[in-house]
Amino acid sequence: MGAILDMLCSTMPGAATLASVQHAPAGASEGAWWVMLIPGLPILAVLLVTGCAIVDIRGKIPAWITVGSLAAAFGVTLATYLEYSGGTAITYGFRWIDFAWGAGEGQRFVADFAFYVDSLTCLWMLFVTGLATLIALYASEYMEHDIGPNYCRFFAAFGLFVFSMACLVMGDNLVLLFLGWEGVGLCSYLLIGYFFKKDSAVQAAKKAFVMNRIGDLGLLIGIFLTFAQFGTVKYAELFELVGPYLELVREGRVGEVPVLVQIIPVLFMIGAFGKSAQLPLYVWLPDAMEGPTPVSALIHAATMVTAGVYLIARTYPLFLVSGWALPIVAWVGALTALLSATIGMAQFDIKRIMAYSTVSQLGYMFCGLAVLSSAGAAFHVFTHAFFKATLFLCCGAVMHGFAGQLDLRKLSGVMKMSGWGIVGGAMLVGCLNLAGVPGTAGYFSKDMILAESFVTPGPGYQAIGWILLITAGMTAYYTFRVFFRVFVGPEYFEPGDEHHGDDDHGHDHSHAGGHGHFHPHAPGWAINLVLAVLAVGSIAAAGAYFVDRGHHGWVGGLVHASTANYEEGSAAFLYHIDDSTEIVAPVDGADGHAEAGEHAEDAHGAHGTILGLDPHAVMYYISAVFGLGGILAAAWLHGPKGAWGLGLGSRTEAAHSRADALMDAMQPVARWAQHKWYVDEFYDFVIVRPLRVLAHAFHVIDKLLVDGLVNGVGALPRLIASRVRPLQSGELHGYAAGMAVGIAGLVLTVWIVLAGVSG
Repeated sequence: MGAILDMLCSTMPGAATLASVQHAPAGASEGAWWVMLIPGLPILAVLLVTGCAIVDIRGKIPAWITVGSLAAAFGVTLATYLEYSGGTAITYGFRWIDFAWGAGEGQRFVADFAFYVDSLTCLWMLFVTGLATLIALYASEYMEHDIGPNYCRFFAAFGLFVFSMACLVMGDNLVLLFLGWEGVGLCSYLLIGYFFKKDSAVQAAKKAFVMNRIGDLGLLIGIFLTFAQFGTVKYAELFELVGPYLELVREGRVGEVPVLVQIIPVLFMIGAFGKSAQLPLYVWLPDAMEGPTPVSALIHAATMVTAGVYLIARTYPLFLVSGWALPIVAWVGALTALLSATIGMAQFDIKRIMAYSTVSQLGYMFCGLAVLSSAGAAFHVFTHAFFKATLFLCCGAVMHGFAGQLDLRKLSGVMKMSGWGIVGGAMLVGCLNLAGVPGTAGYFSKDMILAESFVTPGPGYQAIGWILLITAGMTAYYTFRVFFRVFVGPEYFEPGDEHHGDDDHGHDHSHAGGHGHFHPHAPGWAINLVLAVLAVGSIAAAGAYFVDRGHHGWVGGLVHASTANYEEGSAAFLYHIDDSTEIVAPVDGADGHAEAGEHAEDAHGAHGTILGLDPHAVMYYISAVFGLGGILAAAWLHGPKGAWGLGLGSRTEAAHSRADALMDAMQPVARWAQHKWYVDEFYDFVIVRPLRVLAHAFHVIDKLLVDGLVNGVGALPRLIASRVRPLQSGELHGYAAGMAVGIAGLVLTVWIVLAGVSG
């Protein structure tokens, strides 16, 4: 495919020399010009869809334009990956920012519109463009009720998001990354608030925008300090300059790394926490479910929320020379995973349950990076993108077909209804992966992180390992709580708030609850096709674990060849918690995750254990026990009566199950979890209300003092003018009287003066 694109290059004047505008730095080669098409095709789609809105096209043409352009972008990404032969390639578009304020070193700021292509770039863009194409196809049917200007508006924002994500992932410098970073934030705001006449959607959009800005401030300050310290924002130059500090870390001289260098990744971490919804900046993502379901699947499950993970992976060398950043990432990730799981267990809105699950799984990914399993973190990003997109889109299909109904207490047996078999099957595949059932992709990616959390001797990392294991069991429980309540059991449904009359598509379910003339409509070919492809992709993703076993799978091999491979800096910063700690070299060249029996005796003695056993040897079994235990608990509490012949389930109706009595017994904890531990209320009380009071106080000061002073100065001329104005009445007798009074006053004044002189 790359050869074909190069042949096309000859027909485009000037395109052949596009990549030679600038020369690649040492250690990097000049990339192919057609890499520019990856972000170029989505922005072209935005322009074409905007044209459709201008000429008022009412049809699915905007959807087909978007699907076609994204599919082409995926094809170019695939060609880039197939042509990739290792190392780093930089494709230059044009000189974007270039200014100098002196001739000395560090007195010139350069940020090109150029793309940095390595194996990590290929990995991220493959699933970004691939999933975007599928979700756009899904949205072509899901959003068809809004065909017209709003349909164009949706797909224009959709294409702009993919363009922004491409700039974020592919940019060769931190400024271009920040452009994409802000772009996806803007598109998130536009898409979450798509239903702008709905107050909850507007509030959710504003909340997402504000929370992301808090994190973005940290990232922006980090970029400023990066230039101040290193004199560049280009990755190729930056990583070369970080090299000496990595050498200090390898030698155990972490204390000699400048404080500013160690602070920079902490600031990057704050930006990552905002974009990837980690404590304390996570509360925007569950509310983002107010946007259309395709938005939830693309932005808030598979792509945008992984931007924080990508940022840390891309700048991993910087994180490796900081003694503070990765330990903070580890603890924040673990606590976020646990807290979100407890909330997800108590929710009834199936879309919000998946949202809290996303927050929890992002915590896993951050922990993977922090415990030096960068391959495990990237693999979990890859597998999660497939199975979580599947889960969100299945929930969206249910919402679409049942008039917006998402309450698991008002749905049951959906999988058995006519036309819902593909949705039910895809949902089962997604649930198995999210629960970490042995043999699934989610099982393998979680296991890599779990095992390494016990192996890496960071500050309290054993406790983090147990937190993640407990979270795995809770995840399996709430995942199958949704499946058992909604997709199996007695057939029952209640239409949601979007039901405005008969929705008869030929399905007779009048017996299922007696809901008048409402009949749920099963999804069409586009939704079913996308769900089937994603389900197959979720299953096939497990196979990536067995490719290139030397680096723990296909994804591990890509990570090993990128800046996210920690071998470049070793793990000395974690092993050197104090100067007396002995340096222990990494066990493996990829991420330290070695197979059972591969440890040397001395290396194994320095590594952590779980229950006195080698985590790499037993984690497969321990994680399986936690996952299957969570599923059995869900079957016991929520499973339908007599469904499997094991006597587990007892549910005979949609609204009630054994869990009701358990929830009553666990009060008030259960109520707190249902109310999301009152975190939003806490933020409102501690931050929002004081700021509102302060704002009102400043408003009063501004109105009375500032405006009062300005208005007073302005009132003085008006006062004088109001007194003088009557003298200019235009009446002759008035002027005569004025002159008489003036003459009398003048005579009186002269008389007084003369009398005073003579006296």
